[in-house]
Amino acid sequence: MLHLKKANREDIEQEYLFVRDIPVEESSFTNEWHGISREDFDHALDTMLDYAEGKNLPEGYVPETFLFLWNDSTIVGQFRIRHHLCESLRNGAGHIGYFIGREFRGRGYATEGLRLTLDVARGIIPEEEIYLRVDKTNPASLRVMMHNGGYIHHEDDIKYYVRIKK
Repeated sequence: MLHLKKANREDIEQEYLFVRDIPVEESSFTNEWHGISREDFDHALDTMLDYAEGKNLPEGYVPETFLFLWNDSTIVGQFRIRHHLCESLRNGAGHIGYFIGREFRGRGYATEGLRLTLDVARGIIPEEEIYLRVDKTNPASLRVMMHNGGYIHHEDDIKYYVRIKK
């Protein structure tokens, strides 16, 4: 059964293995902890937990909740909710980013994971619409957003900017 869990210390071993293997950048999803050692992941997890509470944020960052999508006892994806928009997010990445492990793609995990994430986000995000962004080279992710009530608000040469009503 698919379910979301916030980043936490109890699941640190599985969270570590999943985060370590997310590429540095793929389809605009970035991971500053790619290839991280287990020892250094302790600090990375502290950072995730702090960011969710709005603590120790770098200049220009907003609070961000890190969620893992589990299929029973296996992590299959990571979702991130930025709690509100700043100017760079309003014209950029938006509220939600997500990554599904390559071996789990094409099974509906992203669609269901985004649906579950939207349920959480609606209780956090103050804006009337939830902002997302997707590369034009990633039509599967655009379909995920559209299946969850998204519409293309605008586009540029390389991205679609999608909105989902709260």
